[in-house]
Amino acid sequence: MEDSNATAPQIERLLEDRILILDGAYGTAFQAYQLTEQDYRTVELSDHQIPLKGNHDLLCLSRPEIVQQVHESYLQAGADILTTNTFSATSIAQADFGTERLARQLNEAGARVARAAADSISTPDKPRLVAGSLGPTNRTASLSPDVNRPGFRNVTFDELVEAYRDAIEGLATGGADLLMIETVF
Repeated sequence: MEDSNATAPQIERLLEDRILILDGAYGTAFQAYQLTEQDYRTVELSDHQIPLKGNHDLLCLSRPEIVQQVHESYLQAGADILTTNTFSATSIAQADFGTERLARQLNEAGARVARAAADSISTPDKPRLVAGSLGPTNRTASLSPDVNRPGFRNVTFDELVEAYRDAIEGLATGGADLLMIETVF
């Protein structure tokens, strides 16, 4: 399974054989690096007018070596499954930073970094998997953000579908073995 995606039957066989261990949190792991605003900026974003610090998904493009180090630390601790550093990598969530156009690229880069880390330690006896992380958006189709207009929504179902489709396509292209739907409301 080295350097390739696992298939559903392979994952099912692994799960029949043993419990697979999932990695840990990424945001808190990044805090140890004491990152600055500049760490979040690629050449393309060097003159971006909106602050980017804290948009950890951007690190997949601007500082992939840090993301890889965090992945590797989880693998060394015994993780079987790495989640991609793409928790907020939808066009809807990235719009707060003015980086919505990068959503698919962030997902693809996040999956590639995780895939490289997983493949670097995978063996035929103990393959490592990549779970493409799909986190919540900062908007919901189920509640109004305006207490005075309970029927108002600031996102449509179709917009959510498109944002998640774009993210999923990037994750698949980047090499995710499976998808992990996280904290979606």
